[in-house]
Amino acid sequence: MRDDLSFLDGSLPAPLRQDRIVSIVEDAPGLVRTASLAAALGTSEVTVRQDLALLDQEARIRRVRGGAVRRGAGSPERPFEETAVEHQVAKAAIGRAAAAMVRSGECVVLDVGTTPAAVASALVAREDLTDLTVVTNSLTTALALEPAVPRFTVVVTGGTLRPLQHSLVAPFLGAVLPMIAADVVFLGGTGLDVEHGLTNVNLPETEAKRMLADAARRTVVVADGSKFGRAHLGVVRPLEDIDVVVTAEVTADAVAPIRAAGVRVVVADEDGGAAPDGRKSHA
Repeated sequence: MRDDLSFLDGSLPAPLRQDRIVSIVEDAPGLVRTASLAAALGTSEVTVRQDLALLDQEARIRRVRGGAVRRGAGSPERPFEETAVEHQVAKAAIGRAAAAMVRSGECVVLDVGTTPAAVASALVAREDLTDLTVVTNSLTTALALEPAVPRFTVVVTGGTLRPLQHSLVAPFLGAVLPMIAADVVFLGGTGLDVEHGLTNVNLPETEAKRMLADAARRTVVVADGSKFGRAHLGVVRPLEDIDVVVTAEVTADAVAPIRAAGVRVVVADEDGGAAPDGRKSHA
């Protein structure tokens, strides 16, 4: 007897079914889940997983946990040092615009990633800021903040080290963050779209990001324009739980659906100015 249910699938021959899978995945902005593919093809998830395994071996798509992404879609996770050299001007502008939202005496939570690291650098450059407490689970960000001590108090959460992002995740993260009532958290991610909100390519850091957000009263997403319209495996925050998005190098068409969902979007320019309507500021 067959040990799977693939014989119950629809009538599409396997090569045509696999071509259709490739077409769907290539047209998607991010992760296409196994269940969605099965529904679109009228077949079982067992068969879809078998097809994805074959297509990944043939280098036609990239199979990831939960589904598939197109080749070159940004998964799997890339090292901090690799992404740090991309969109540098945009990230610096985002960092300055985000840092301008912070006031002396506040408690700020900074996520891992290259864009939150740019926020850290911009905070250090603001010599008017005093008595600032910054909580982070990023070793890179903690080191970037060190020159501001003792103006800043820098708290590192602790946890298990993930080398790719130099980040600290569970289990000890959960022991520190519940004791903190922060004013604002600056979150990064690998995707931002209307349906899923802020997403990330791996689950350990997705869980950490959720915990960081829960420790703060306001959630600010910092993401350059390349992240818009993409969705990845881990859902960090739906749009209704995001207060502000700070971005740069983004098109008006990409911003429009996020604003239409009720989220304030601040577009930063290269000089550090920002315009909430998406136009460049010349102040």
